[in-house]
Amino acid sequence: MKKVLRANLEGYLFIMPWLIGLVCLTIGPMLLSLYMSLTEWDLFSPPRFVGLGNYQKLIFGDPLFWKSLGNTVYYVGGRVPVVIILALVVAVLLNQRIPLRNFLRTAYYLPTVTPEVAMFVLWVWMFDPGNGIINDLLALVGIKPGPEWLGSSDWAMPALIIVATWSIGSVMVIFLAGLQGVPQHLYEAAELDGAGAWHKVRHVTLPLITPVIFFNLIMGIIGAFQMFTKAFVMTNGGPANATLMYVLYLYDQAFLWFRMGYGSALAWILFAILFILTFIMFRRSQWVYYEGRGR
Repeated sequence: MKKVLRANLEGYLFIMPWLIGLVCLTIGPMLLSLYMSLTEWDLFSPPRFVGLGNYQKLIFGDPLFWKSLGNTVYYVGGRVPVVIILALVVAVLLNQRIPLRNFLRTAYYLPTVTPEVAMFVLWVWMFDPGNGIINDLLALVGIKPGPEWLGSSDWAMPALIIVATWSIGSVMVIFLAGLQGVPQHLYEAAELDGAGAWHKVRHVTLPLITPVIFFNLIMGIIGAFQMFTKAFVMTNGGPANATLMYVLYLYDQAFLWFRMGYGSALAWILFAILFILTFIMFRRSQWVYYEGRGR
């Protein structure tokens, strides 16, 4: 018994730094944020308890809340499928024996480690309607004048989605890892049955990497809902709130206008949305193939 207690004590001592970090840097701030969401607090005066007043005002009296949420859903719906499909196609191609394969893998991954702010400033110049390279390229194929892009309420959000396709490297690497885990003998068996390249992808590759697709889908949705830097640097929510993303609106409320209670309520609503979406996706994940349990 003493040995068991000693072993348990030693285990807790080893994980104590992580436990302290979990309590002080994660659980503690979350509980504080939950309490703050029930108050009005401007950082300079004592918080005033208002109960569910912040949530009621958000849902029933704040049109910018619904505007930012709608913009974010639009962005998620555009970005996630495009990034996943493009990253999967690139991963399948780079999983073949082609010349310069390692160089191309590195080249596609490099934008992922590029400082985001610098990259977004470069994209702002590229989308410039008068001097940007994108409209210059469109002019070469007869599209002139080109869109206003970041200056247009209709084109600003598609521009942000286009920028998202630039950094597919991390998603591509995860797909590559999944593709390399597909047993080679299944491809050989498919070839013996007369399957071509498309049929091997459709009936062998895709079913066996559905867990990787599911992982990238979950992480992509969570990451897209939390998009902030891109909108902050490139448009700051404009024009006419066309790119006012949810987290950007949260930032404005909490750190620009010092409405900490209101910002905390926004954060907890986002948490609830992501929790419910993730729960539903796990409940509807019968299409994901796991070797231990089948479909």
